[in-house]
Amino acid sequence: MSSPQQRRKSRRRALEFLFSIEFTQYEWESALESFWETFETKQVVREYAKKLIKGVLEHAEELDGYINSALTNWAPERVGKIERNILRVALYEIAYTDDVPFKVAINEAIEIAKGYGTDDSPGFINAVLDKLRSTTFADIA
Repeated sequence: MSSPQQRRKSRRRALEFLFSIEFTQYEWESALESFWETFETKQVVREYAKKLIKGVLEHAEELDGYINSALTNWAPERVGKIERNILRVALYEIAYTDDVPFKVAINEAIEIAKGYGTDDSPGFINAVLDKLRSTTFADIA
């Protein structure tokens, strides 16, 4: 099992990759190999990042459905690529893993948004995840 610091690095690497892959038509697994060649990353970080990447890509439609359902007075296409991918990673961990508590997923998403998003990103991420916590995921939050 990886440490909390390694998991945060994994989440950041997953976000970086997911964001970059949105601009290409490359097959994700071969693109991931190139990504690792470019960004030196410890194996334990790579392993969890790959789990997140694969999970987000396999469940993107469902994850986007969760995100879209939580938007109030906000068109889905207005959500930035960084913010959408931060939300996807957090929601993947919430919906498909058993070892990440909801509060941890929210906190991690907010912290990552502070480093990668705009000044408004952490509040937006928090609002979307909090709404989903009290509605869609009320039984596990």
